[in-house]
Amino acid sequence: MSRRTSTVENGLIWFGAGVSIAEILTGTYFAGLGFEKGLLAILIGHLIGAVPFFLTGLIAGKVRKSAMETVKRSFGVLGGKFFALMNIIQLVGWTAIMIYDGSLSAAAAISGGKWIWCLVIGGLILVWILIGITNLGKVNTAAMILLFVLTLVLCRIIFFSGLQPQDAGEAISFGAAVELAVSMPLSWLPVIGDYTREAEDPVKATWASTIVYSLVSIWMFVIGMGASIYTGSSDIATIMVKAGLGIAGLLIIVFSTVTTTFLDALSAGISGESVIRRFTGKQMAVAATIIGTVGAILFNMDDITNFLYFIGSVFAPMTAVLIVDYFLLHQDHEKESLNQRAIIVWIIGFILYRCLMRIDIPCGNTLPDLLITGALAYFAGRHEKRRA
Repeated sequence: MSRRTSTVENGLIWFGAGVSIAEILTGTYFAGLGFEKGLLAILIGHLIGAVPFFLTGLIAGKVRKSAMETVKRSFGVLGGKFFALMNIIQLVGWTAIMIYDGSLSAAAAISGGKWIWCLVIGGLILVWILIGITNLGKVNTAAMILLFVLTLVLCRIIFFSGLQPQDAGEAISFGAAVELAVSMPLSWLPVIGDYTREAEDPVKATWASTIVYSLVSIWMFVIGMGASIYTGSSDIATIMVKAGLGIAGLLIIVFSTVTTTFLDALSAGISGESVIRRFTGKQMAVAATIIGTVGAILFNMDDITNFLYFIGSVFAPMTAVLIVDYFLLHQDHEKESLNQRAIIVWIIGFILYRCLMRIDIPCGNTLPDLLITGALAYFAGRHEKRRA
């Protein structure tokens, strides 16, 4: 049996996931709300996202199966394969987006063509994958310490160097800001279980993962928001240059991209095991990294709004059904080909999410979608039990 990961190691993994250029960039969108209102939106959004993040991680940790294998408990074998395929698509997409953003920022902060930095970042991700999650040990710890120190430096320069607030541009609505804050923990819902399943103590590891990721993600959002407020720019490379970080900024960009995207690529491989048994998870993680690197070189990925909505509309209702089935209904459909009841509820939740996107709700549209879909799943499940 492979070595189990400790609670501290799980915390470090999710520290690396939280320290992300994507999170800093997303935080820049909050600048138009002003610091106090923007901070409130960040906190509310992360609180909403932390609850399903914790519960999905706990389920996988308790049943000792990957995130997508646990989905079969609600949706059956074919349903699980469908969501595994959706997860692979979103994870390869995130891999490409993260490499794209990291390479653009690195090229602007120092020098070199975008494609060169795509290859550098992609190569480092491959190294992380080949070392393996349970063997990273001192390498991962050293990377985390480096990132921690450098982000402290960035915070000091932005907030304690006497910079004056600049025009932050047009403000988004408070509800849209909350939804943006929810989008990051939401994107990790189909991923966290891939790591808690390997934990020595799943409960402690899930708590550590949730708390560490939430706090670090909030921190990254605040850095992005503050940087935009005090530099008047939403471009991470411009922010790094104005902050005078130079090589330190480059290290933040490269290592934060690697430690976050490594999780995306590895989980893409683990989800791939649910669809194609012929290859190992590590082999498919390598393939996901290569595809993501090529995609980052060839395609423009400046606007990911529709991609974030795709993630929310697919995985928010899926998670609601999974949580209700496991914690409230105590049902397991893993041996069934397809649980039609769960699929119908998910379709309703998917359509509901797309409809809610058109409405400006102060708490965002993920929370009402989770609650309504969860309620539908509960009553449909109770009805099914009574008929049986």
